[in-house]
Amino acid sequence: MAAMHETADGLGPAELAAWRGMLRAQGSLLHDMDAELTAAHGLALRSYEVLLHLQEAPRRRLRMSDLSRCALLSASGVSRLVDRLEREGLVRRERCSADGRGYWAVLTARGEMKFGEARTTHLAGVRRLFLRHFTGDDLARLADYWERLLPGATRPVVPPDGDGDCG
Repeated sequence: MAAMHETADGLGPAELAAWRGMLRAQGSLLHDMDAELTAAHGLALRSYEVLLHLQEAPRRRLRMSDLSRCALLSASGVSRLVDRLEREGLVRRERCSADGRGYWAVLTARGEMKFGEARTTHLAGVRRLFLRHFTGDDLARLADYWERLLPGATRPVVPPDGDGDCG
């Protein structure tokens, strides 16, 4: 792909605008959605995402290593977040029977209720802050762009079956 009229920093104006726009749009959307969820439910967006992955997982549990991959967090980052969610009674850890060193993160009844309460706010925010700006064709085109950038990016995260060894 050829740069169009390269700037001093090595990117053409269209390239720089596309890159900056993506970063700023993502940052703004995440900030606004986080603020809405926190104000309405006392639940940060990252916490909501973890509850979402656990809610979708078989038996409402994921290995900590799998949760880290699903939530796009480092192992230490997901561990700190699960610590916080555990203190709030939204998640609990269970030692894996097959591997005494591994743990499951398990969604509690309280966590499932909190997730359910926050889901309406989250979906309304996705629609208002993002989806309403695009037609169906625009959204299909965006999905195609994300797939070009990162194959598999638009597919749902498929958690393991919730049985077997922990990692």
